Amino acid sequence: MFKHFPSLTAVAATLAFSACASTFAQDADDFRGSSHSGQNVKVMIISMFGPEGQVWLDKLGPWKTVSVPGLSPDYPVVHCNRQEICVMTTGMGHANAAASLMALTFSDKFDLRRTYFMIAGIAGIDPIRGTIGSAAWAKYLVDFGIQWEVDAREKPDSWPSGYLGINTKSPGEKPPLDYKTEVFQLNPALADVAYALSRNVALSDGAEAQAARAKFGYAPANQPPKVIQCDTLAGDTWWSGKYIGERARDWTKQLTDGKGVYCTTQQEDNATYEALKRAASAHKVDLNRVAAVRTGSDFDRPYEGQSASDNLLNYAAQGGFAPAIENLYRAGNPLVQDIVTHWGEWRDGVPRR
Repeated sequence: MFKHFPSLTAVAATLAFSACASTFAQDADDFRGSSHSGQNVKVMIISMFGPEGQVWLDKLGPWKTVSVPGLSPDYPVVHCNRQEICVMTTGMGHANAAASLMALTFSDKFDLRRTYFMIAGIAGIDPIRGTIGSAAWAKYLVDFGIQWEVDAREKPDSWPSGYLGINTKSPGEKPPLDYKTEVFQLNPALADVAYALSRNVALSDGAEAQAARAKFGYAPANQPPKVIQCDTLAGDTWWSGKYIGERARDWTKQLTDGKGVYCTTQQEDNATYEALKRAASAHKVDLNRVAAVRTGSDFDRPYEGQSASDNLLNYAAQGGFAPAIENLYRAGNPLVQDIVTHWGEWRDGVPRR
């Protein structure tokens, strides 16, 4: 199941996001950076829709806004504070994520060559790896959308699902990766530092989330949320169910040669990374400085006795939205603050710790 909640609450938060941030006066010395290279940024937080960005705006201001041509018309500005922490929102889905990141990274408004990028969004979560509210730092980004598919009612009996890799002969065969965006590996050193900094933080929870959790008869689904390490799957089709979920697990292992472990499902991360990769090829960003954290807002499959359709149609009733949004900040902020507080250690790359 995928994760965004286009409810009235989210719409209101999105509208508030566009005009919410307080601004502060600045002089020529603020946000240092020569005119030809743009202002410096130590950390760029990448959110995908209003509430994901709003949690940062509420806690780390005051802010100034920078308009960037080519960003989503719903989120046309980047917010930056005095610590050189910035927040951008791409808009939901692959196309919005790629377009917004390309606009940002090829803009002359910022110097991003030493910037650390943190993708921070909510996601569906695999109940054998985490639970509602859990925060997962990924080392692999896997695209679930770049596959062949036949309707499961028409698949060969020997196939576990209707999915298989493009230009393969069976679901168990690894595809040739002709698109070159099917799988990306993030800097494991950065992922490990991010996890170490946040692993013991107290995460937010709620009564509705606890009730939804209790319907599962096994851990970690029925346990309190915590910070974990496992990998994330991107694709624009929202899905739910045991069998698609098993394909998600198998596909992640297949594309990572058994090294990756699927646990969260979202829409944007491979598109975001590919845009950053294009910018890196033009020496505008450093791909070793990209981290991704996703928090569980709903389960990707039903509990025993529940239908896959009920799990999908009533995802919001799981009560995971508010804790997941709050836990983006709680799990992500230790890394953000360590970078800006100890910039001397981080300036030239991820420190060894």
